[in-house]
Amino acid sequence: MSNVAKRQTSTLDKVLRIALYVCLLGMAAVYLAPFLVMLLTSLKDVEEIRSGTLLSLPSSLNFDAWSKAWSSACTGSQCEGMAPYFFNSFQIVIPAVAISTLLGALNGYVISHWKFKGSDVFFAALLVGCFIPFQVILLPMARTLGWLGIANTTTGLVMVHVVYGVAFTTLFFRNFYQSIPVELVKAARLDGAGFFTIFYRIILPVSTPIIVVTVIWQFTQIWNDFLFGVAFSGFDTQPVTVALNNLVNTSFGGKEYNVDMAAAIIAALPTLVVYILAGKYFVRGLTAGAVKG
Repeated sequence: MSNVAKRQTSTLDKVLRIALYVCLLGMAAVYLAPFLVMLLTSLKDVEEIRSGTLLSLPSSLNFDAWSKAWSSACTGSQCEGMAPYFFNSFQIVIPAVAISTLLGALNGYVISHWKFKGSDVFFAALLVGCFIPFQVILLPMARTLGWLGIANTTTGLVMVHVVYGVAFTTLFFRNFYQSIPVELVKAARLDGAGFFTIFYRIILPVSTPIIVVTVIWQFTQIWNDFLFGVAFSGFDTQPVTVALNNLVNTSFGGKEYNVDMAAAIIAALPTLVVYILAGKYFVRGLTAGAVKG
């Protein structure tokens, strides 16, 4: 190839790269615009919101709306802010994510490396849970929680999220473990290693990518859930999404849009932090199990 042709190719590559960056920046701006509006609105007072535009900068940084949203905003008849419900969500999310991830890892390990008669049928039946809408299980789950005596409790909400999420976690781990050579597990069994020894010594150490995927997936699904929270929680066990809905729909006097926006950002912060810190590992983990499947 001549020098002229090389220069033309290099110039074309640069132009295409610049065009790609422009497109990516444009799409990022579109997706970030709502968050920017929320953030700017939360830093203004009510009068400035009414007299200005959505994207106008606040005249001064005012965090009163954040303070009120956190500690004193009314969510129905109570004016305790988002703080108690924020911690309620953590009490639900942490055990539900841990239990569903552990059960999914064990299920995926069994289905991929300890096959039994009917294991494929069992896996197919389990996957049906991935396609069942939330609304379908409301009544039977309510009956089950009442029968167990854990209705309107944090324990009941944890159980609901574990039961609904274990189908997804099993799918993730099963697909990932399919890429681990069967011969490795067979060799360990010949050496006398048992079920849990193989899982702890061989399978678990290589599971970090898919564990990250599962934790991010489950954390996001459970934290952002509203339907299960409003249907199965009691007054003192409501998650942050239910509290946010109650806050937005409760007003005494004029509507305080700055408090609503601050509360919405507070409710979204944990998932934003999780994706910012571990987002790149999410994609890596998903593609790690894509070789076999």
